[in-house]
Amino acid sequence: MSNLERDPQERECGGGVDVVTPYPPTDPHADPVRELITGYQVALGGPRGLDVTRTLPTRARRMVGAWCFVDHYGPLDLDGSAGMRVAPHPHTGLQTVSWLVTGEILHRDSLGSLQVVRPGELNLMTAGRGISHSEESVLDGAASGSGRPRLHGVQLWVALPSAAVPGAGAGGAENVQAPAFAHHADLPAWSQDGVTTTVVMGSLAGRTSSAQTFSPLVGAELSLEPGATARVPLEPGFEHAVLCLSGSVEVAGGPLAPGPLLYLGTGRRDLDVAAPGGPARLLLIGGEPFEERIVMWWNFVGRSHDDVAQARADWEESADRFGTVVGYDGAPLRAPALPATRLKSRGREA
Repeated sequence: MSNLERDPQERECGGGVDVVTPYPPTDPHADPVRELITGYQVALGGPRGLDVTRTLPTRARRMVGAWCFVDHYGPLDLDGSAGMRVAPHPHTGLQTVSWLVTGEILHRDSLGSLQVVRPGELNLMTAGRGISHSEESVLDGAASGSGRPRLHGVQLWVALPSAAVPGAGAGGAENVQAPAFAHHADLPAWSQDGVTTTVVMGSLAGRTSSAQTFSPLVGAELSLEPGATARVPLEPGFEHAVLCLSGSVEVAGGPLAPGPLLYLGTGRRDLDVAAPGGPARLLLIGGEPFEERIVMWWNFVGRSHDDVAQARADWEESADRFGTVVGYDGAPLRAPALPATRLKSRGREA
């Protein structure tokens, strides 16, 4: 998925000044963090596009570990609608993580990948020095099991560490991560006491996803039956956050409904979750606090203004760096204009 804002704002990401608890945790008796982050609405594709709620990045918090972008959309009834339709667009310096609750999305990319992602499966695209892709809803009502096409899911980005991305202005660098795409239909999943857990990325409770990661992190979905409770083991060196996808849950002693992202800080060894009413579903993300300076603008993650400016110029000039998406019925997205001032990067201590 793309950031389709026509006037994307500069996102200064990374950095300890924005983390509520110190890393590593220094006071074992400190009160645990429980910070609700209210997202904002974005219409993908313009006023008639797909509405999503974006909870990362925001002014309140820009990253959770290496997770730097969270969009939640749906549940949407797509009967009579084009659904998601995102034209070919570029990415650098990140991984895109596509995870569905309901519906199907067709992915095409400049590597020649053609892959439908369905609920319980992961589409993982690694941009590295540069890739382009498109995404479209599969408008087949039978896929939702209801006779009507529906769509509900999340799109997340993971920032890549500097060893895997180009340096300033080095769009043709050979010593960076090559673009890649992987589809994971068989992820670690288990059920216990009315809770089904699926490890999407990284490791949780001794199970590890086969998805490639470039920094220590976790991403997992928990589906709770009515009345179910669980204590989820956590890595205390990670910072964590929870997004409620459906229903209403109790997380860390307080209620959480769909909408905001609940940031939990570092230092937690476990997390209590419960579904006191009906069924519920939540997404857990976390990772080691990301220490590097990055700039995130439009669909690019870089380390400087020059990184982003070079990526934008390469895309507008149809450079080989991003390749070509074949099969999409429509023109690629044009890049927005850069802001009048230079983009800034900021580190944890800056």
